[in-house]
Amino acid sequence: MTHTTTLHQVAQHAEDLDRATAFYTTVLGGERLARYDPPGLAFIGFGDVRILLESAAPSATIYLRVPDVRETVGRLRESGVTIEGEPHQIHVDTEGRFGAPGWEEWMAFIRDSEGNLIGLASRHAPAR
Repeated sequence: MTHTTTLHQVAQHAEDLDRATAFYTTVLGGERLARYDPPGLAFIGFGDVRILLESAAPSATIYLRVPDVRETVGRLRESGVTIEGEPHQIHVDTEGRFGAPGWEEWMAFIRDSEGNLIGLASRHAPAR
């Protein structure tokens, strides 16, 4: 019998649940799945993984894959989101360990509405 473990949920600190829910849905494009008051929990879906927002959770650094981190940061900057680290190439996957060989991995960092650090990542075909 083969057992596959997959990432299910990440807890993220949210001092203001309304503000955090709006940020993760409106700004980052997540899907609001559920909210429970009390005790003050919100669940936001990103593909097969959900983010649990609650005040008792510690701050986590979450990395989200976006189509193009350079374009995403430009859009987020125009929306007033705090950019902590500009888009930059972090790796060229010459061996194809994370996808097609030769593709570039780009990353940038932003702050969410609660001050948590979020990494944004995208992969791009080699420049020609």
